[in-house]
Amino acid sequence: MRAFTNRAARTSALVGAVAAAGLLLTACGGDGAAPSASATASPSATAAAPGSAASPAPAPGPFNDADVLFAQMMIPHHEQALEMARLADGRAEDADVKKLVAAIERAQDPEIRTMRAWLKGWDRPESADNGSDHGGGHGGGHGSGSGMAGMMSEQDMKRLAAAEGKEFDRAFAELMIAHHEGAVAMAEDERKDGLNATAKKLADDVVRTQSAEVTELRKVLDRL
Repeated sequence: MRAFTNRAARTSALVGAVAAAGLLLTACGGDGAAPSASATASPSATAAAPGSAASPAPAPGPFNDADVLFAQMMIPHHEQALEMARLADGRAEDADVKKLVAAIERAQDPEIRTMRAWLKGWDRPESADNGSDHGGGHGGGHGSGSGMAGMMSEQDMKRLAAAEGKEFDRAFAELMIAHHEGAVAMAEDERKDGLNATAKKLADDVVRTQSAEVTELRKVLDRL
């Protein structure tokens, strides 16, 4: 009877050891749940790493000169709007102005990257013509000369940079209304003359969002 008990105890201990070894193998990367979880996480991480979703793609389909010109001119136009928006930091006082500044930054920076991807895909330069300065897009006051409606002059930008508080809010609203109206006019030309469906869709977005922002900026001016 004692021998039988000893044998049963040894058998039980052996089964327990085998089970423990199986658990150890599972934890170290056998066929258990832990490895499969890491396997599902790894492809998603590597898929996100190249930035294919974040990197804008070229606009598919045919395009014409109007599409190219729209991108070439809207890039520096957007860049100047972003430059104006950045001046609001530490100068703007009105809550609605600050909200509009955030909306401009949120929308226009990605649109610049998108239009650059189009031009690259179309094998076209970022600047509309070789002698033009407006491809640089750093606000340089070439509005009338470049043909980009609503661009601020260097004097306008200096005036905005020198203002603070309500004076800044008022100047920003006045200047951004003119700037947005210029962008809307350019986008309407693209809707009328462009060929590429993706470019025309962005033009639709510009008309819709910037027209709405003009309405809000006018309300700010009326209140100030």
